Amino acid sequence: MKFIQKAYSGINEWYAYVLTLILFLLGWQIIGVVPLLLVAYMKAGDMMTFTESAANNFTDLGIDSNLYLILIIITFAFGLLGLLLGVKLFHKRSLKSVFTSREKLDWSRVFYAFKIWFVVGLMMLGVSYFLKPDELVWNFNAVPFVILVLISFLLLPIQTTMEEVLFRGYLMQGFGTAFRHTLPALLLTSVIFGLLHGMNPEVDKIWNIAFVYYIGTGLAMGIMTLMDEGTELAIGFHASNNILAAVLVTTDWTVFQTDALFLDTSEPSVGLEMFVPVFVLYPLILFLFSKKYGWTNWKEKLNGVVRKPVVHNEDQFIA
Repeated sequence: MKFIQKAYSGINEWYAYVLTLILFLLGWQIIGVVPLLLVAYMKAGDMMTFTESAANNFTDLGIDSNLYLILIIITFAFGLLGLLLGVKLFHKRSLKSVFTSREKLDWSRVFYAFKIWFVVGLMMLGVSYFLKPDELVWNFNAVPFVILVLISFLLLPIQTTMEEVLFRGYLMQGFGTAFRHTLPALLLTSVIFGLLHGMNPEVDKIWNIAFVYYIGTGLAMGIMTLMDEGTELAIGFHASNNILAAVLVTTDWTVFQTDALFLDTSEPSVGLEMFVPVFVLYPLILFLFSKKYGWTNWKEKLNGVVRKPVVHNEDQFIA
């Protein structure tokens, strides 16, 4: 409960949330998009081609996939900057307060979650290759792949961190204090997280069943955050998940189209890979984390009342 209560360590009025979200959107969808638009315009050569390509996110202009990935990450970097500026300027809170309830960010938790899910991801790739070797085509191209790996490990965590700070940090705290309850905060952030991923191209290919995966993933990371009183595990988990998606397997119909190791040539379909993570692997990961970090009071943390602290000191809270 301490993590959600961090919202009370500064200004927690509705207008601060509105102003911060405006600043976030300004950074993410306006300022951050400028480099992408400039590159796309230079590739298009004229305004008509540029306008026609905009409907396809400029992917038909032949922009190098690694450069395109960098340009997309830049938009998230400006979004994260706008969000953190809003927390500092409008909420008058420490930046740490949207990351964790601990004295400082626990990097060991970030790396532990990253490592565990990375191993699971490699195992899942092995199983997929065993089950459908004809559909996974070796796609290794040394120079683009090395560049992709560097981008993925050095820059892609910016994108995942922005999403975690926004959903599992800022909005989780905002909804938690607005409804005075943790469960609406968990459910709302998970659903909004899933719905926003509806803009991904794979949703058009495999229908709305993809939302089961996206909302389920958001729910798992939300549980991590509430039970662990911070976003560290979710940050590491999310970064690992997206890096694996970028460097291991690519297709021509998902959001990540990269110079990955393998190209999945199968037709878009709803298979076990959509449900196994949500209903099998995520519960196992949560169980593992609960044992390692000694999680207790599940009912209170996931379905408890959020109380305003008696002492307005961000290091002194009541449950």
